[in-house]
Amino acid sequence: MTPAAASPWWTPHVHADRRPFLVARNRIKAALRDYLAREDFIEVETAALQVSPGNEAHLHAFETAAIGPDGTRAPLYLHTSPEFACKKLLAAGERRIACFAPVYRNRERGPLHHPEFTMLEWYRAGETYQSLMADGHEMLQRAAEAAQTRRLGHRGRSCDPALEPERLTLAEAFARYSGIDLLATIAPAGETDREALAAAVAGAGIRMAEDDSWSDLFSRVLVEKIEPYLGLGRATILMEYPVAEAALARPSPEDPRVAERFELYACGVELANAFGELTDAGEQRRRFELEMAEKSRIYGERYPIDEDFLAALAIMPEASGSALGFDRLVMLATDAARIEQVLWAPVAETGVDR
Repeated sequence: MTPAAASPWWTPHVHADRRPFLVARNRIKAALRDYLAREDFIEVETAALQVSPGNEAHLHAFETAAIGPDGTRAPLYLHTSPEFACKKLLAAGERRIACFAPVYRNRERGPLHHPEFTMLEWYRAGETYQSLMADGHEMLQRAAEAAQTRRLGHRGRSCDPALEPERLTLAEAFARYSGIDLLATIAPAGETDREALAAAVAGAGIRMAEDDSWSDLFSRVLVEKIEPYLGLGRATILMEYPVAEAALARPSPEDPRVAERFELYACGVELANAFGELTDAGEQRRRFELEMAEKSRIYGERYPIDEDFLAALAIMPEASGSALGFDRLVMLATDAARIEQVLWAPVAETGVDR
């Protein structure tokens, strides 16, 4: 017998069950907006349609086309983050900006993922990325207070947002949870040693594929051995990512093997990703090209590079920025099990999603 289909989210009884989460969502957004306003941030809006959706190998975009009055077509993409547009605003002269942006990622749907979700991004020009750590901690507390709770929760795990977050480097996390000396697989200039990490991963009893790159192996350890233990009891700031995993972050002045990048975790869930921003346009182009070569190798496709973004990066001031998954924060503040519970109108499920 075929099981009965679940009732749509707009069915009155389903909506009634979801409504407390949604009302809390609005209170949490208001609380974060109040914090940002008190910190002198200007809230901005960015276009969802961009010439490039971002250039990370494992991010997948929704593609469309702009049709001109003469019928000519040009490819455009729904952005996976408002980052490029925000940095152009920093180049234009803005100093503290924030935005609640609907963003779009293909090939993503599950308890913590949705094809369209809300990202809160904020940037501080002329300030270090440590200031973003304080912002993140404050936002956890504001979210809990707005949801009328003292604890964040997810699937039986909990976190006290009032406690100062633990600060843990990737090297410390690899040693603590997998027994792997991560920095021993990274040369002084940042080059990675795939064979050294593969041997350590095998010794830790983690399955791997013969064609796994150093980055693939790094991700396997992070996902399987480390992430489930982060943000339990109190939040965790996982910091000093290897420079090979820097994305758009600048190298650390103290150790060129690592970058000024951190992620904020609570209840085993990644909430935010933050950078001391890279402003070297030539280095950023090199990273984009490497990422797109990897994307082409794995998926047989690549996205264009936003030349306008690289031009803006060349005049952008020193800055730090963070991207927070707003829906996930609402989930933890309301102890929701699935992301659809905290979305006012979820994207329709298709045969591809199921």
